[in-house]
Amino acid sequence: MAAIHIGFSGWRYTPWRGDFYPKGLTHKRELQFASRAVNSIEINGSFYALQRPERYAQWYTETPAGFVFSVNAPRFITHIRRLRDIHKPLANFFASRVLEFKEKLGPILRQSPPSFKFDAELFETFLEQLPHHTEEAAALAHQHDSRLNGRASMKAYGEKPLRHAVEIRNESFVDPAFVRLLKCRNAALVIADTAGQWPKARKSRAVFCYFDNDIKVRAPFDSRRLLERFHLDKDLATRPGELAAEGVLS
Repeated sequence: MAAIHIGFSGWRYTPWRGDFYPKGLTHKRELQFASRAVNSIEINGSFYALQRPERYAQWYTETPAGFVFSVNAPRFITHIRRLRDIHKPLANFFASRVLEFKEKLGPILRQSPPSFKFDAELFETFLEQLPHHTEEAAALAHQHDSRLNGRASMKAYGEKPLRHAVEIRNESFVDPAFVRLLKCRNAALVIADTAGQWPKARKSRAVFCYFDNDIKVRAPFDSRRLLERFHLDKDLATRPGELAAEGVLS
């Protein structure tokens, strides 16, 4: 069976406190708790802005061995530049220290806006610019702009393949040419279960599943139940709403 990673998008939600998170758990220990209740989390803040340089290393340290992060790439690339003239923004993204996730770095997600239509030539050019492994990403990071001077990271932490995933939201992408491009560049297609709102595909291999219904405080519980169905909860140290095993969050 291909590796299965199940979790949720983000972890800092006020309604979760005292429900998913046990009463008395401090805010700074929430990631420690969450990363021991599921085996993967999607970073959402990176979609809106480059993260503070110390965050990726901190998140790496706070999570257990075998944990995997997915990272939502900046909307500046997909929504503002709309995949055009993106060399410098790509360099800035990788220079923002995302590679400090090291072996815990999972798929890097590019989420396109609903108004963005499929353009085969533009999309192929975009995919060609994505680094295939961490050393290529580190080399690209060296080309960041001046605003990252003094706080950028250009270290590869070994040569590790990078996974790229694309989430499309326009029916024009239902095109065999789009699928061929993804296969050619070894990029994954994200399937969003949104009651038929966005286009879907049918097949997948490695699975990264994130619940995003955080307002009703169901995402962490849904994630845990699905992990249990696949018997992937045995090595996880915490359960929603319960205190961690002794010493886990010390």
